[in-house]
Amino acid sequence: MQSENWIFPAEWEKQEGILLCFPHNGNDWPGKYEAIQWAFVEFIKKVATVETVFLIVADDKLKTKVTGMLETAHVNIKNVTFIIHKTNRSWMRDSGPIIVKNGKQRKAINFNFNGWAKYKNYRLDKGVPAKVAETLNMPIEQAKINGKPFVLEGGAIDVNGKGTLITSEECLLHPTIQVRNAGFTKTDYEAAFNQYLGVTNVIWLGNGIIGDDTHGHIDDLARFVNENTIITVVETNQNDANYKPLQDNLKRLENAVLEDGSKPNIITLPMPKPLWFDGITLPASYANFLILNKTVLVPTFNDANDRVALNTIANCFPKHEIIGISAIDFIWGFGSLHCLSQQIPL
Repeated sequence: MQSENWIFPAEWEKQEGILLCFPHNGNDWPGKYEAIQWAFVEFIKKVATVETVFLIVADDKLKTKVTGMLETAHVNIKNVTFIIHKTNRSWMRDSGPIIVKNGKQRKAINFNFNGWAKYKNYRLDKGVPAKVAETLNMPIEQAKINGKPFVLEGGAIDVNGKGTLITSEECLLHPTIQVRNAGFTKTDYEAAFNQYLGVTNVIWLGNGIIGDDTHGHIDDLARFVNENTIITVVETNQNDANYKPLQDNLKRLENAVLEDGSKPNIITLPMPKPLWFDGITLPASYANFLILNKTVLVPTFNDANDRVALNTIANCFPKHEIIGISAIDFIWGFGSLHCLSQQIPL
């Protein structure tokens, strides 16, 4: 265990900016690459309105193209800091660093991204944490347990900044599918969370939503909205494949405790109707919202429950502006707003 008091701040704590990576791999969005680029410009615009966007672009040629697109869309360019770095994909929640704090000190943790233990083309993504740390002028540490790289994606965890973390058994404990850390037990993970993120209490949910390419990421399931309140998705259609696992997760949360032994407040969030594209179930979830300094960006899906989700989240963040962003194109890449971003705490 480390004696220093390093902790991963909650997402609603003050941010210097948001890390994004402009999509350049059309294979992640087959047939939708052109649409994705303009959808991403709108995403950048919303973030740049309230804080800095640290935007990774593959090369100077793409930087020039993106700058032109941002200017066309009247984005606040002054709030965009470009980082030139080649990547395999754009999912910064997972390949980017996690920034921890100790008082006013900050450092980046490299959690050894390995393509979600599923894809082989992640070599370029492995360089993202070091490049970001260099840009932010902060030290970087590679996560290791017993001398071996410890693998963890940002989308697999959510924290309240006071010592409690939520994650899922499907993502981290499945013995054969997308195994991040072979042989790890709950105790092993909890020790690693304590060492690198300052976590003293872990809430384990069960399975993720259908269609999740990451095999159970928590940011499609349940999120902290303040120190003692968790919002979680539920499916009301008993014939839907998500119904039973989400009900199980709800019961786990109702029986959970926070780091101080108190019970968390639980708020439920609907699921949109199932989305399919080319015969594939897409992991659409309103829980994939992104908290900014003054705004919460919420993925929407041209669904009647969009309004319910926006109102529910608005009640959780009375001091924030709540903005819906269409994620119909994003989700074809098996993720949306939260998956594509990583906050940089101030």
